[in-house]
Amino acid sequence: MDIGLFLLRVVVGLTLLAHGAQKLGALDQAAAGLESIGFVPGRRSAMLAGLAEAGSGVLLILGLATPIAAAVALGVMFVAGVSAHLKQGFFSTQGGYEYTLVLGVAALSVAFTGPGRLSADALVGLDLGGVRWGLVALVLGLVAGGIQLASRRRPAAAPQKA
Repeated sequence: MDIGLFLLRVVVGLTLLAHGAQKLGALDQAAAGLESIGFVPGRRSAMLAGLAEAGSGVLLILGLATPIAAAVALGVMFVAGVSAHLKQGFFSTQGGYEYTLVLGVAALSVAFTGPGRLSADALVGLDLGGVRWGLVALVLGLVAGGIQLASRRRPAAAPQKA
């Protein structure tokens, strides 16, 4: 079980880290994209989203502060799924929320199971897994994501030509 949890943490963590690094490496492009869906100012939103993705990825890889890492990953993927992908349906091939759902729930699953013995949490003697920690991560992720979604500005409608 510990090797399976380690593999899950590392793959999900590396994916989140890469996704966040990509956003941070093309900050102006990410900012424009986020502004177009109502996250203003776009540059700050892109920076925060990139840092949240990369940071939660690093924490998951290490198995450090696992419930917090899971909550942040879930929150970011929830916001991305709702704001950018929900309208396109489920499948990622059509721009849907499939990818964000899998990453968010995979991270959340680690909060429910705990990071396993091959983790920094276990190394320092922290038992941060189980239903209580999973629920903490779930609530924190959804509340934080909900706050972000509620703060969005609706893009102005394009003027109609007469």
